[in-house]
Amino acid sequence: MTDTPQNFSQPHSQSDVDVESLLQSLRRKEGTWVEWGQACQTLQKAGYSPQAIFEATGFEPVQQNQIIVGGQVFTSAVSAGITDAVRTHFERKGSDLLYEFRILTQPERAAAATLAAEKGIDVDEARDVAKAIKDFSRLGTVPEGFTTHVGDAIAYQCWKLARQKADLQERSRFIARGLRFVHSDEARKQIERLLTDFSVVPTATAPLLPVYRLEADEDLPRVLPVVGKLPLTKADLQAVPMVDAIQPFGIVKFEGAAAWVPVPGWQVILMATDPVVLLCDSQMFPVPLPGKQGDVLVIVDRAQREWRNDRYFIVEEADQIQIKWSELPPDEPLLGEVILIMRPKKILDENYTKDYFGRRPGYDGWQTDE
Repeated sequence: MTDTPQNFSQPHSQSDVDVESLLQSLRRKEGTWVEWGQACQTLQKAGYSPQAIFEATGFEPVQQNQIIVGGQVFTSAVSAGITDAVRTHFERKGSDLLYEFRILTQPERAAAATLAAEKGIDVDEARDVAKAIKDFSRLGTVPEGFTTHVGDAIAYQCWKLARQKADLQERSRFIARGLRFVHSDEARKQIERLLTDFSVVPTATAPLLPVYRLEADEDLPRVLPVVGKLPLTKADLQAVPMVDAIQPFGIVKFEGAAAWVPVPGWQVILMATDPVVLLCDSQMFPVPLPGKQGDVLVIVDRAQREWRNDRYFIVEEADQIQIKWSELPPDEPLLGEVILIMRPKKILDENYTKDYFGRRPGYDGWQTDE
């Protein structure tokens, strides 16, 4: 028996996977490419990286992905219903073609696979076929003169593109392609009319998408749970669960009643392990905040409970949460460290601000001092 490479990570459960048998089968390329894909997928699920599989079998990571996904499309098409001839055709070859059909629904995959086998298309054509079928499925209604058959879907795309071309050579190329794939007689007539009708339909260009990339940590707020407004109890603090944001956008999932507040992604916020928010009056601190009195956000990291004399902490006194500083270690258990106090942003002219900054992505209107 051949030794397993050292850089293989340990699988989650070796008892259900005959690793050596799968590796040997892949090295010898036994069975069909569909079975190779299933073997690669089984090994990956067992904890082996694509790179480790490559080093043990010669199947490159990109090839593994192609045969795994192509195999899934093949299985999906078989389940939807394809002929034995089409099935046999793709068992021999065609993982690259079926990989392109991954964007289609199960019935569309079966229809596209049948068309591909009948027309003998290559991988570039498969990509165009998949796009044409997908675009056709997005139409609200079936265009006049065409049917829902995949051949007519491709023919419609060719008909539409041909009408937009003034150059006769390009126009003829799309007409020829449409006639190759067209299915219904009425759709064929629609395309054949373009042989004598040379009018050009202007191309409607899709508008640019309003894409904005976040460039700095501060651009992406961190959403924190709000415990409530002081006075609060220790039970109130403990009732709020720890939040696990889903990256890369910091999406937060939560079941039940809760209040949330977004705060800027400043370093002190990002470094907090278990931050929660308290709402309190600016005069309730051991040293009242200067400036105008009002509500402020107090961000507390519940995970930080080691006393330091240069930090403020929250403790429980007389069954209520208090914000406290002490020169010496306090007698009360620490419930969390105050890592940031945030005032609301200062708005000089709210209507002007909305008009001027309302459409500016990335505008940072937060102010943290007076």
